[in-house]
Amino acid sequence: MDANILLQEAMEMQEALVTNRRHIHSHAETGFNLPETLAYVRKELEDMGYEPKACGKAGLVATISGEEPGKTFLLRTDMDALPITEEAEVDFPSKNGCMHACGHDMHTAMLLGAARLLKKHQTEIKGTVKLMFEPSEETFEGAKDMISHGVLENPSVDAALMLHVMAGMPFAPGSCIVSSPGVSAPSADIFTIAVKGKGCHGSMPHTGIDPLNAAAHILIALQEIHARELAMSDSAALTIGSLHAGTAANVIPDEVTMRGSIRAYDQEVREQIKNRMEEIAQGVGKSFRTEVSISYDSGCPTLVNDKALSDSCATYTKELLGDTMAFTVARLNAMSGGGSASKSAGSEDFAYVSQEVPTVMIALAAGHPSEGYLYPQHHPMVRFDEKALPYGSAIHVYSALRWLEEH
Repeated sequence: MDANILLQEAMEMQEALVTNRRHIHSHAETGFNLPETLAYVRKELEDMGYEPKACGKAGLVATISGEEPGKTFLLRTDMDALPITEEAEVDFPSKNGCMHACGHDMHTAMLLGAARLLKKHQTEIKGTVKLMFEPSEETFEGAKDMISHGVLENPSVDAALMLHVMAGMPFAPGSCIVSSPGVSAPSADIFTIAVKGKGCHGSMPHTGIDPLNAAAHILIALQEIHARELAMSDSAALTIGSLHAGTAANVIPDEVTMRGSIRAYDQEVREQIKNRMEEIAQGVGKSFRTEVSISYDSGCPTLVNDKALSDSCATYTKELLGDTMAFTVARLNAMSGGGSASKSAGSEDFAYVSQEVPTVMIALAAGHPSEGYLYPQHHPMVRFDEKALPYGSAIHVYSALRWLEEH
């Protein structure tokens, strides 16, 4: 496989990539409810000659094999948006209250581009490439659902890769950073704490049981886990993102609901936080005569990058893009004087795949701050530089073909 030819072919698809990305962006959908997105992706794949198959609640899988038998390499994209009203100034906004604020529209367009390139180079595939189009990544449910419905089987997947665009990175669009071996994204647990009391009139608090007072003490007490119960090396975060109770200023409500998240890079630390959160919430709640319950809505484990695959992709991306656009985390750390930037703070449900087969996560620069790309992922003003699209498609294809060739 000639890296220069492949990259040039990817560049020639720029217009088609932008068209796909903008259509998906302007029809943003969330969770497993992706009827327009699924229909669009399915038709694009069928028009290329693929036979995409449904997988799980709203996933799609397509495969392509060469003339020679071999192993199977999976390329994954996510298709869902966020329930955010778009405020970014673009000519193709989503107007339905949902927004591709995490760049999944970019991801989907890049994998569609990769699918087109793979058809062009089908005779060079030494085995099989499987394309995974995943729903509901933002709720950490899509990958798990697709795995339970056989996405890693028939044929059995031997290795897997994902790309994630990053806005506001001080690199040329299309530059990539290959994750270091080991954990690169934390586990996530989304939880709800319900505090039940007894409502009463605000002028007679002694006749009721105030759940708001208890909830406030629970919220503050939970912060002591990180401050006093974790070692300096135990990187983690416990955040309460919402607290809801009551509707009137002079009425003590019956119940308070808090929602939040836990992030951790180590499974033992993850379990320690969850156990102590339960003990603290129950203990504080009891001291204020309230009833407390904790439930978990969704979550995912840590994302683990395979050493051999990470090393291989570092080589592949350098062959494809050269030293000025292909980086590893270790190289960036050395360039910055020995600092550490090996882990992302954001969780990623590709972690479920990483628990089953060797995987690697690659970050793709898609918006230089000097060019006006100032807002981060999940912000209503975030924008992504479409010049990164062909690079993403080329990285997908070149990495898959080179790995299959070597194995």
